[in-house]
Amino acid sequence: MTTTAFEHSAPRSFVDLYAVDESAPIRPAPAGQPRDADYLLPPPNPAHRLACTIDPRDQRRLDLHAALTAAGIPPHPDDRDAIDQLSALPDSINAALQRWLHHTT
Repeated sequence: MTTTAFEHSAPRSFVDLYAVDESAPIRPAPAGQPRDADYLLPPPNPAHRLACTIDPRDQRRLDLHAALTAAGIPPHPDDRDAIDQLSALPDSINAALQRWLHHTT
């Protein structure tokens, strides 16, 4: 019985998809931005923000999502009802929850 070997004309080499091609043309940096900047857009100007307010319950809900995610506990879609109920509680309780989550990291 014979074994079949795959025949290739050349050995395959490793290709790094994130390697920088030194021969590629460099895009010019936007005015006022250093060439080594990590972003292409300028940072947002606080004076150009929209003048809208957010409901305190919605703010607590967003803060709780952020605190859970920062603590390494990303909320699942099934957790939405629990987070909505926790957001309805007073600010002092939400502050304590966030403080507890902050100290877990």
